[in-house]
Amino acid sequence: MSQQLVFQLSGTCNEYPWGKKGNDSLAARLCAQTPGTDFKIEPSHYYSEMWFGDYNDFPARKLETGELLSDVLQANKKQLLGKKVIEHYDAQLPFLPKILSIAKALPLQIHPNKDLATKLHKKDPENFTDPNHKPEIAVALSKFEVFAGFKPLDEIAPLFKLQPLQQFNPDAADKWTNETLRSVTKNMLKADLQTVKKVQTELSKIPKSELGDASYILDLLPRLQDQYGPEDAGSLVALLCMNFMVFQAGDAIYIPADGIHAYLSGDIVECMARSNNVLNVGFCPPADRNNVDMFANTLTFKAHSKEDVILPSQKSEKSKNGKTVVYKPPMNEFDMFKADLSAGDTEELKACEGPGVMIVTSGEGLMKAEGQEFQLKTGYIFFVAPGVSVQWESQKGMQIHMAVI
Repeated sequence: MSQQLVFQLSGTCNEYPWGKKGNDSLAARLCAQTPGTDFKIEPSHYYSEMWFGDYNDFPARKLETGELLSDVLQANKKQLLGKKVIEHYDAQLPFLPKILSIAKALPLQIHPNKDLATKLHKKDPENFTDPNHKPEIAVALSKFEVFAGFKPLDEIAPLFKLQPLQQFNPDAADKWTNETLRSVTKNMLKADLQTVKKVQTELSKIPKSELGDASYILDLLPRLQDQYGPEDAGSLVALLCMNFMVFQAGDAIYIPADGIHAYLSGDIVECMARSNNVLNVGFCPPADRNNVDMFANTLTFKAHSKEDVILPSQKSEKSKNGKTVVYKPPMNEFDMFKADLSAGDTEELKACEGPGVMIVTSGEGLMKAEGQEFQLKTGYIFFVAPGVSVQWESQKGMQIHMAVI
């Protein structure tokens, strides 16, 4: 029997406390759509993510047999992964796709670069489970709020002339540099809980007129305090130093390795390099926080404006009928396709050099590949081997997101 080159997968849903509750969670609803699994949505549970890659933590499985996707791929490397993945990516999927449903802020975090990840994995493999970096993209499926990257320095510096915040400025410098920002970030994150609470209280009393374009800080501060309390320094770092952005469906961002970020709300398709390493320093209990000095020393400053973070879509050269766009992050591990078919539309996607994993994020239709037909419905996930072209059609409309090499 020849190896199947296209087959359906089931994902794994997890339950972090920042997820949406019960049926409000798109991640849970999509997970529950997969036929033949025992996953049932519990109304009182908080569902945060559905993973559908071959990473061990929350693995995908081949739906027909229940086998781990990783086992299927390892047993058929040449056909299912292809030469490029075998030679350059240790014969594993170099990307990890997810659906996230976010009700409150994720931890304020960075993902360590390859050098640091290698050291942390060697020193503490239980908490840093791989030696890889983790740049990532997020494509909005609904309204999506996020803190990502640092604001321009000339927008940050005036805020730290305000009386409650002067204590964090190491030298009351008139001319800020990235190193000034690094020190200020570290000072806020290392402040004791009572100091953080006092500063947030004083900050909340500053008139909006004194904050100018940053007056939105006073609108968001109570919301973050309600989620994590007034003693969490993550609120200060995010509100004072980071870009706050609101996106709509189809908008996307790119977070580089060592890029500071905290997703705040919404539903997204997320994809990242194959890693689960993270350093958390805010929007989480103190016991869950990583070393602040290591975090601050690792920070990069590649994003200093909202424009640096946004990842625009492009027309895809793989699309035959023009229904598919591609998000191309500045990294080698993956691109992300998004196909939008209206009622009666068809689309053909030319074969890719490496494997792909696709999910139907809305609608229904039909896929033809390798001489077979596959029913597509919201939440259905499929693996597509290298060198395989696919044709999609829909009578009612359909949207597909697909991570590919």
